[in-house]
This record gives sequence, structure tokens and C-alpha cells, in this order.
Amino acid sequence: MNLFKYWKKDVPASLVVFFVALPLCLGIALASGAPLFSGVIAGIIGGVVVGLISKSNIGVSGPAAGLTAIVLTAITDLGGYEIFLVSVVMAGILQIIMGLLKAGVIGYYFPSSVIKGMLCAIGIIILLKQIPLVLGLSGEMESDRITFINFHEKISIGVIIVSVVSLLVLLLWDEVLAKRSNLFKLVPGPLIAVAIGIIIYLTMGQSGDLALNQSQLVNVPIPEDFNSFISNFTFPNFSALNNPAVYLTALTIAVVASLETLLSVEATDKLDPMKRQTPTSFELIAQGIGNTLSGLIGGLPLTQVIVRSSANVMSGGLSKLSTVLHGLLLLLSVIIIPKLLNLIPLAVLASVLLIIGYKLANPKRFVEMYKLGKEQFIPFIVTVVAIVIFDLLVGIIAGLIVGVIVLLLKSYTNSHSMLIKEFEGKKNLYHMNLAEEVTFVNRGSIVKELDALPQGAFLELDFRKTKILDYDILEYLDEFKVKAKNNNIQIKIISERGIVDDPHSFREFFGHKVFKMGH
Repeated sequence: MNLFKYWKKDVPASLVVFFVALPLCLGIALASGAPLFSGVIAGIIGGVVVGLISKSNIGVSGPAAGLTAIVLTAITDLGGYEIFLVSVVMAGILQIIMGLLKAGVIGYYFPSSVIKGMLCAIGIIILLKQIPLVLGLSGEMESDRITFINFHEKISIGVIIVSVVSLLVLLLWDEVLAKRSNLFKLVPGPLIAVAIGIIIYLTMGQSGDLALNQSQLVNVPIPEDFNSFISNFTFPNFSALNNPAVYLTALTIAVVASLETLLSVEATDKLDPMKRQTPTSFELIAQGIGNTLSGLIGGLPLTQVIVRSSANVMSGGLSKLSTVLHGLLLLLSVIIIPKLLNLIPLAVLASVLLIIGYKLANPKRFVEMYKLGKEQFIPFIVTVVAIVIFDLLVGIIAGLIVGVIVLLLKSYTNSHSMLIKEFEGKKNLYHMNLAEEVTFVNRGSIVKELDALPQGAFLELDFRKTKILDYDILEYLDEFKVKAKNNNIQIKIISERGIVDDPHSFREFFGHKVFKMGH
């Protein structure tokens, strides 16, 4: 694919992703107990290196919130960040191996309802997380998850002014101006909002009731020279390779990072307006290469992340050019304009995220899922609630469990249909049509139905539509045959193999193993 084919859309989108990614890279590093610059390193590698290698057209990789707790604990338990980096390198190698073994197919087994629930939940978390920032409370964007700190502090009027103006600019730019003229599409609204936010901050001054303090501004390291810039990099201590805990940490990071990546790939592909599919196993290889390199130069572990990927899609990104450019912008920003970046109010970035969060958690999505029926809505809403209350992995697992339960209940009730009819003077004639697939899951409903037959009934078991019949069902039918004889119940088999009255054995008739029609 031509990298520059959609450059008119990708360039503006890359700016939006950059402004979203920068505070998240710094915040996740802070929450992980790692050097702040390590988050930026992971963001650069996720954008440039993984972006170029990956076959995902719109996915964006970087430091992941889902790994924050793991990283924080591991740095302490292993005895230092340099030792932890060894685990990051090893995790990357494990991911490469997983990709070569085609482990990415796991991503195809997540139900659509759970993926949509994940997207909505992340949207809600994004919305809630911005509240302290748009109100000027002391909050930290240390992860993609919700965190409120020091709500008792006084609300900042200056921050609220920045937030209101930023939201008005963003809404006016996207909903009015961009629709009236293509000129406004060339310059992204978030960039204008950032520029206006800086102007407002400088206008309000460094003191007074409207002034913003340093905690309400972006904070990136400012290198004085090349040596000070290089000093921000940390290198792994490979003498720790004889520590078994390093390998356990590496395995944990590899598994969790791979799972988060696969979920993000599935969700991002659903957002893709062109509905392109990402090769999941190759994505694991790309992520593995990224993590290996990130660990070697002091970066945090990374994954493909839904927040930045969503920002990319919602901003019009159509190819990996936007991903790569956002990584280059991260690199250039910390080298060339760190002082200018530190003038950006966090309220502006929070306003951008509010728009993105609303698009992901649009109330219309909840209505659409409800209209699809309880089989889709229940796993969806359970996933949403569990992710918002607990975390991403707990929510996904809860959604999967509920989805499986709903599937089992559906299978339980869809195993057969029973008709009661009168034929040739037989008033107690029961005709049971068996489903196309009848497995051990359906045994309960079949047992319940047959146990309720009255004495002296005539039972026709119609297997003409059945393609797969589990041995468990055949075994039960042979057991029921004994009971039927005691209750004077007559049985007839109707199948593609013929019609048999009072079969001697169901297992002999269909075969001792799982019966497959035509085999």
C-alpha cells in the first residue's frame, strides 16, 4: 500500500494522535514508577518502528495502561528499572515466538458484543477521567483508566475557561467550519485549540485567580544539550539473566500485552471505515520487535492501544502514515520544542479526549445493542460495567463468561422442537425434531422434555436435519429406552438412514462415536 496515498487525512490525524499520546506516555510512566522519558521512548517506538512493521492500517501502539500495575510491582520486586528492562526485552522475544507460532488466532474468538462493550467502556473512562482536568482539580493522566485525586481542592476558574473555549473551538471546527469549507479540513481543530489554549494561558499570566499552575500544564523533560538528552535513556542490566523472577515477569508482560494488543486490533478493525483486517499473528511479531527494542533503550513495554487508535480513526486517519508521523512528532517535540510543549494546558488535551470519549460511548450504541436482543446486550453491558468498575482484563473476562453462558442457554433451548399431534388414532403422538447440532450442552433440555412424556405415549424422534449428534445424547437415549419400555412408551427413529420402530440401540444405529451425517 502507498504510504502517502491518504496523506491529506493522515497528516491532520497524526497531530491529534500526537496531542493525545504525549500526556498519556508521560502519565503512564509516572504511574508505573518509571522514568518519565521511558513513556515517550515507548510512544516513539510504538509509532515509528511498530507502525512501519505492522500491517495494521490505523492501529497505534504505545505504553499501555493495562500494564501499569504489572510494571510498578515488577520494578520494585526485581530491584530496579534496569533489571526490569531485561524482562521487557525477553517479553518482546516471547511475543515474536508467539507470532511465529500463529497464536494471534486467539483474537478471532472474542464476541462482537464484548468488543463493542470494551469500546464503550473505554469511552466512558475517557470521559470520566477528564473531569478533574477540565475543572482544574489536581488530577493526573497516568493511565487510560479513571483516576480522581484531591477533589477537595479548589476548582480553577482559569482552567474552566480554557476547557470551555477548547470545547467550543473543537465543536465549531468539526461540526460547522469543516463542513462549510475544505480549508478548515487541512488544519485539525485540536491544533487550533492547543494554540488558543497556550495564548489564554500566557494572557492570564503566572499569578492571580485565573493563573494556571505547573501541575495543570504538560510536563516533558527539557534537555540542555545532546549529552543530557542521551542521559534520559536507560539500558538493561543483563547480569540479571540468572534471576528466575525476570523470566516470570517477562512471561506475564508477554501474555498480558499480547492479549491487550489482540483485543485492540479486533476493536480497531471494527472502527476502520474501510473494514480492513489486520493479520493478528504478524501483529504479535511487530509488537515483539517493538518491545525488544523498547527494553533495550529504556522504554516501557508497549501494546496496540485502543485510546490512541480510536483517536486516529475519529480524526480521519486511514493509513499507517498517521501512526508513523505521530511517533516522529513525539521524537521531534522532546528534542526541538519541549519548552513550548510545557506551555500547553492539560485542559486542552482533556477537551480533545472528551470529544473522542463521547464518540466511543455514544448513547446511540447502547440503544442499538439493546435492540439486538438480550443475547447481544447482556454480554455488552456486563463488559462495560466491569471494565469501568474494575479494569480492562476483568471486564473482558466477565464479558466472555457471560457470553458463553448466554450461548449455552441458547443452545439448551434450541436443541429441539416438540409437536403433539393425532395420527392414525394415536392421540398421544409426540414428534420431536432434533436440531442440526445436538451436543452434551443440549442434554438437559432433551432429558426434561422426554421425562415429561405420559405413559403409553408414541414418540417419533426426527433426526433428518441433524448433522452432528454427540455420543452423550446417544447414551442418554439408550438409557431412556429402558425407561420408555417400563412406561409403555413406543419409540420410532426417523432419519436419513431410514425409519426404525423400537430401535434396539441408538448407539448401534448411529455408531458408537459422534455421528456426522454423510460420514
